[in-house]
Amino acid sequence: MLLSTKEILLPLVAVILVVGPLWILLRKGINTTNAKTRILAQVAIFAGVFLVVLLFQAHSYTALAEEASKTAATGDLAKGLGFIAAGLSVGGACLGAGLAVASAAPAAIGAVSENGDNFGRAIIFVALGEGVAIYGLLISILIINAL
Repeated sequence: MLLSTKEILLPLVAVILVVGPLWILLRKGINTTNAKTRILAQVAIFAGVFLVVLLFQAHSYTALAEEASKTAATGDLAKGLGFIAAGLSVGGACLGAGLAVASAAPAAIGAVSENGDNFGRAIIFVALGEGVAIYGLLISILIINAL
């Protein structure tokens, strides 16, 4: 089985798009005070990987779209809205958990640095914030099972 040009060039482009900004940063030296350069590098890496994945999956996207247009039924709208609801529940719960951990973790680190005996109590508060994400995941599983 011979590899097509697309199968050879796309991984090469992916590697260049991911490694290119990192190489530029390392060549110039990582400057911790230059946040703009770091942010631009992260955006470039994200955009490059996103485009490469999109190119890799373009054929399967078109196949799925053709199959969906052939088998359109009345229940598809309800399924689609159910999947959107499941995604929103996970996304919202993860954002809430991130905010909770972002405020609880520094406080926990400060409490443990003052007194090492506070570790057990501090880790519980951080874990409670993580529990919010688990609840969102459980709700989305229940929504998907109901479809």
